[in-house]
Amino acid sequence: MNGKSMKSRLLASSVFAGAAFMAQASMLAVAQEADEAVDTVATTTEDATARQETVYVTGSRIAQPNMTTTSPVTSVSANDVKLQGVTRVEDLVTQLPQAFAAQNSTVSNGASGTATVSLRNLDLGGSATRTLVLVDGKRLPYGSPNDAAADLNLIPGQMVERVDVLTGGASAVYGSDAIAGVVNFIMKDDFEGVQIDTQYGFYQHNNDYDTNGDLRDVIAQRAVGNPSQFALPDDNVIDGYSKEITAIMGINTDDGRGNLTAWFGYRNNDAVLQGARDYSACAIGSATATGFTCGGSSTSFPGRFTDFDAFNYTIDPATGEFRDFDGATDQYNYGPLNFYQRPDERYTAGFNGHYQINDYAEAYTQFMFMDYQSNAQIAPSGNFFATTSINCDNPLISASQLADIGCTAANIADGDSIGMYIARRNVEGGGRQDHLGYQTYRGVAGLRGDLYKAPGWSYDVSASFAQVTLSRSYRNEFSITRLNRALNVVDDGTGTAVCASVLDGTDPNCVPWDIFTVGNVTPEALGYLQVPLLQTGTTEQNIVSAVLTGDLGQYGFQLPSANSGLQVAIGAEYRRDALESITDNSFATGDGAGQGGPTIGLSGAVDSYDMFAEFQMPLIEGKPGVELLSIEGAYRYSDYSTGISADSYKIGGDYAPTSDIRFRASFQKAVRAPNVIDLFQAQGFNLFDLDDDLCDFTDPAADGTGGAACIGTNPWQVTQAQADGGALGSPAGQYNYLQGGNPDLQPEEAETLTIGFVATPTFLPGFSASVDYYNIDITDAISTVGSSVTMQLCYLQGDLDACQRIQRNANGQLWVGTGNVVDLNVNIGGVETSGFDISAAYGFDMGKYGSMNLSMNGTLLDSFDVDPVGNAAYAYDCVGKYGNDCFTPTPEWRHRARASWVTPIDGLDLNATWRYIGSADLDTGVTNRVDSTLEEQNYIDLAGQWAARDWVSFRFGVNNVLDDDPPLSASTGTTGNGNTYPQTYDAMGRYFFVGATFDF
Repeated sequence: MNGKSMKSRLLASSVFAGAAFMAQASMLAVAQEADEAVDTVATTTEDATARQETVYVTGSRIAQPNMTTTSPVTSVSANDVKLQGVTRVEDLVTQLPQAFAAQNSTVSNGASGTATVSLRNLDLGGSATRTLVLVDGKRLPYGSPNDAAADLNLIPGQMVERVDVLTGGASAVYGSDAIAGVVNFIMKDDFEGVQIDTQYGFYQHNNDYDTNGDLRDVIAQRAVGNPSQFALPDDNVIDGYSKEITAIMGINTDDGRGNLTAWFGYRNNDAVLQGARDYSACAIGSATATGFTCGGSSTSFPGRFTDFDAFNYTIDPATGEFRDFDGATDQYNYGPLNFYQRPDERYTAGFNGHYQINDYAEAYTQFMFMDYQSNAQIAPSGNFFATTSINCDNPLISASQLADIGCTAANIADGDSIGMYIARRNVEGGGRQDHLGYQTYRGVAGLRGDLYKAPGWSYDVSASFAQVTLSRSYRNEFSITRLNRALNVVDDGTGTAVCASVLDGTDPNCVPWDIFTVGNVTPEALGYLQVPLLQTGTTEQNIVSAVLTGDLGQYGFQLPSANSGLQVAIGAEYRRDALESITDNSFATGDGAGQGGPTIGLSGAVDSYDMFAEFQMPLIEGKPGVELLSIEGAYRYSDYSTGISADSYKIGGDYAPTSDIRFRASFQKAVRAPNVIDLFQAQGFNLFDLDDDLCDFTDPAADGTGGAACIGTNPWQVTQAQADGGALGSPAGQYNYLQGGNPDLQPEEAETLTIGFVATPTFLPGFSASVDYYNIDITDAISTVGSSVTMQLCYLQGDLDACQRIQRNANGQLWVGTGNVVDLNVNIGGVETSGFDISAAYGFDMGKYGSMNLSMNGTLLDSFDVDPVGNAAYAYDCVGKYGNDCFTPTPEWRHRARASWVTPIDGLDLNATWRYIGSADLDTGVTNRVDSTLEEQNYIDLAGQWAARDWVSFRFGVNNVLDDDPPLSASTGTTGNGNTYPQTYDAMGRYFFVGATFDF
């Protein structure tokens, strides 16, 4: 057998093995799959002129060389991945002004362990489910049993050929979820040879914070009296090391009929602690006109002991006795132990293959695998007011302490219990650690080609299967059940303090938790109280698709005024998304003291049956004054197993009077059907962020109160004494809300309008520019009203429905015990946003000095209106805002500009990038705080590449060259991290990277 025959058979067998794997996976899942849209656009190049010819790169199923559609698309090349030094592809995508980060490596409190992207920031701090993520035009599965958004961790950066970002509705072409747009990762699939790519990077930061506020001075002052919790980090820190290596291997058949490209990658990123930065070494408590205070949590050390009425104590370490708790100095600084960057370790592997069987059939396949591990660490657990009483005959409490809390001799003799809430931090046990592990695999197999004896017609039939498996272990958490037992301590009659549950046999393993004497907590007590919380789960996606595309111009469907005819695509697809989450008893019952509520398992699936069609029709081509006039359209009908149906459509047009300028416009109706989590998530408590309770008349955030509407006897009201008492506000700014799914949800709909032009003037070769206006109007949005918004509607607007969703505890609080705001999934009024996308590129030769390429991509935000309850009177604006209602900053203007110099030195290219993020104001409207406005940020990145030999090239760079500090705020909550928004701003300082690529 000759080598040519062997190579061809080896490649063919690999492709068909992938197809066989997919078929078997689909049968095991007892379902079939539908393939998403195939990217059918001519490959873009780095040359500016070529980019002008392929303005649109994703958005149609119709294959046509040099195709242009009416939906504006931004592309990021493989070279951008290298120039930015990213090891996480989401960090590259979210540098585009249209894209915002949702879940990523900087999220620790509330981390899902996934990496997700939100176009236009339309997800309002929630799961990024309004952005559809594709790989080679095919849909990715749910990223996690805890988050339905696709996980970008699956995508190896070095295998990316380019990333196409289509903003605006695209449901008619791609199906449900493409409300804000589509992110399409185009992978390398014709690689030949062996390539090894390596990269190493780290953060370096000088701790000399000088942006807004005086936090560094505040920390230094607090360190004098409490050095164990407050300390400034070293002046110069280096941390957050990242290492990545990727091997790519490709083989072509000698006859050119196929290719198999495989890869294997390893990535490891180290943790960055908030305590290593001077602007996050303390948790900001409040903001004034001149600066910040260091706040924290009243779940503190040595603790807080109160009945929220007659007494409010902590333990004086010097005397061992109770003294009054001082909120200004005794709160626990929970910031330093939180991760600014989570550590992670990832293995990826996979292959792309295609083989031309004959003139009418090409087999293709893709397989992707990922094993990902990460750890999200936050401050230690403790007793978060989970115990509400104490027995007066407790031998661990001194006589003077008993007297201070009101235990009389009779109470002690009778063993009576009195009301006392305890908030005590588990400083002995260390930080809570949420270990998140994912194994994901995804496979695609299909056949495509021209129809036999049917000129102009082609087909694509494919199936895909994907599975995500979660293994989660939450460690160093306290058990509420065991806390109650470990504090219910009595004398066993021999002078030994034992748990009452040991004597009555309820829990013979109970160990007393002695927190009434500093230093008396034993390892045995920690061993008893700390329990692991476990969760496992899977998501599965099955898709089957069949598409026919035809050039009807070959059959006479062509206008005399045009050079080409009507082109169409018709097809059908089936998709099944299934999810199962299994939690242990500690998670399911909310027994974890620091969890904020239960994590309850769920199981469900949604099946979708879709039919779709698309057309493109040139009306006039190559005429004086009309270089091109064309129209296009698409329609999709979707029927869901939940008993609902939806349709979406698109109509658009192009007009180019000359080759120098092209005008484009499109109108689309997009849909997003509720996913499994939207529908079936079990009800349970969680936490929401709020600067202060509107009924706290002490008004610690100085942003106003609810006034007279707060006082009364209704469940949402408080007494005058409670309003004036100062106990309604959570020191940590976190309050309880009741979350949960809703099986009665209807699909949300969006109408998207885009109008723009692309200019490629012949009098200025190498120059191109585009301006596009967009308007996205979502109605019946699947979301929540928002707990903060609910409180404003009740106390400021007098909305009775909103008031009835607020349930306070007996002390009037929403952050202790059963107090909560009901905020279940519903179809809210909607979200509408509009603005302008502006881009330009210019490439020119500089003679003996080489050549230069300049580019800019920016977005001007004109409107961003949120209607939480279907009443325009209650809508609020988020343009240039941030905070508890608008969440991450949504600036009016963002851009990324780059200058790329091809130097006269052989193989050496240098690049400078300018990233600009506009200012953002606090959404409460308060103007007398140092964080009322987060000022604009300018970041400069420098990078270079040197092709030292034909077989090796080096790259190097520094992002955030000037080591700019991020703006700080007291209102970031858990949407942000470390007193800022690291998803938006460069929060960890300069990032240095070096890399090398070896080709064999």
